[in-house]
Order: sequence, then structure tokens, then C-alpha cells
Amino acid sequence: MKLTAEKNGSEVLLKIEGRVDTTNYGEFENSVNEAISDEIKTILMDCSDLNYISSSGLRVFLVIQKKMMASGGKFKLFSMQNSIKEIFDISGFSKIFEIFPDQASARK
Repeated sequence: MKLTAEKNGSEVLLKIEGRVDTTNYGEFENSVNEAISDEIKTILMDCSDLNYISSSGLRVFLVIQKKMMASGGKFKLFSMQNSIKEIFDISGFSKIFEIFPDQASARK
């Protein structure tokens, strides 16, 4: 798992690569928390290179979503592979998160 962050004012673009599972979900959560701060109002998560997510990884996404909602911010996901989108659909997470086909759509 690799996470890169690019801040631009009150927005941060996160790019997740690889797998998020029981072996690294803590590292993933810590990396996201380091990348966001109180002034961040929008998180855009590029999921194009996310190729596996376990229930532990889904929990981290949910924690981030709750944190952003509590502060009045937004957490937007985009460019999910079909297999990842299917996991979000089956788990009901597609109804919880804003999921967009690409970065341009997520920025609107």
C-alpha cells in the first residue's frame, strides 16, 4: 500500500495504490490522518490503483467519512476499479460515499 498526498488550499488529493487489508490498515489510517488537518475541507481520493480492500480498510474509509462530516467537509472517491466498486456496492458503502467516475467529476 502506498499513499501520496497533494495539498491545494483547503483541498487534499490522496492517491491510494495497492492493497488495504488487515496487514496495513493502521498504516493507511495514520497516513491519511497525517495528510489532513483542520483547514482541509475536501478530500479527493483517487482509487484508480487500489486493487484490494478488506473490511478493515473499509472501516478506515468510514472513519474518514465521519470525521469529514463532523467538520462540515467532504470526502469524495473517484476512479474505482470495477472490483472495488462492487465491494462498495455489496457492503452498502456506495450509499454512504460520494463516488465519481473521474477526478474532474469529483471536483465539481
